[in-house]
Amino acid sequence: MQITVSGQQMEITDPLRNYVTDKLGRIQKHFDHVTNTTVVLHHEKKKNRHHAEATINAKGAQLHANSEGADMYAAIDALADKLDRQVLKHKEKLASHR
Repeated sequence: MQITVSGQQMEITDPLRNYVTDKLGRIQKHFDHVTNTTVVLHHEKKKNRHHAEATINAKGAQLHANSEGADMYAAIDALADKLDRQVLKHKEKLASHR
């Protein structure tokens, strides 16, 4: 799985990039057919909000999630949880129930 992390009006540091890679790496444990993931992080200074959004290209679907938090690590955690639920739901849809 290829993970692309970019920042919108902010610089992405190595610890932040590693944190995103670790959190989204657990998605591959559940579903092996993920080809690439694009993550965009941005910080809204006026309202002091941190946003994270990601798009996963998987076999048979394109999954997208947004999250927001008090700090960037909380936003990434919420994003990983949302994507994890979506991937598990997609995997269950693909499985034959007969």
